[in-house]
Amino acid sequence: MHHTVSVLVENKFGVLARISTLFAARGFNIDSLNVSETEDPAISRMTIVVKGDYSILEQVTKQLNKLVDVIKVNDFNDIEYIERGLALIKINIKKSTRNEVIQLIEIFKSRIIDVSRDSIIVEITGDGDKIRAFIKMV
Repeated sequence: MHHTVSVLVENKFGVLARISTLFAARGFNIDSLNVSETEDPAISRMTIVVKGDYSILEQVTKQLNKLVDVIKVNDFNDIEYIERGLALIKINIKKSTRNEVIQLIEIFKSRIIDVSRDSIIVEITGDGDKIRAFIKMV
């Protein structure tokens, strides 16, 4: 089972390294990681997805709360939220298959970001199943 954790941290050099080291040292695998500055430039939000049972999530939360630069840890396990993925995919295409690929892009409600003579870059958003299905089709 996947668990999503939001961590507010001080926006300082080395914080990401300390948190990833915490996960590695305890044998936790990070499935997904996103870090960005909040409206307060002194604070960053880390969104971390971890695979495992609830006891693993509880242990991760306790360990994160022990780190000096961690301000707050939120577990999204008990609240309703929307999860959405984004992928940028470079597709090598030939002139003969270009129209077919463009039709797939339209069917999946994706966007063409860049076009060159022999490739296109597509942006697709949605749940993981939708993104995987698109990749399989192209």
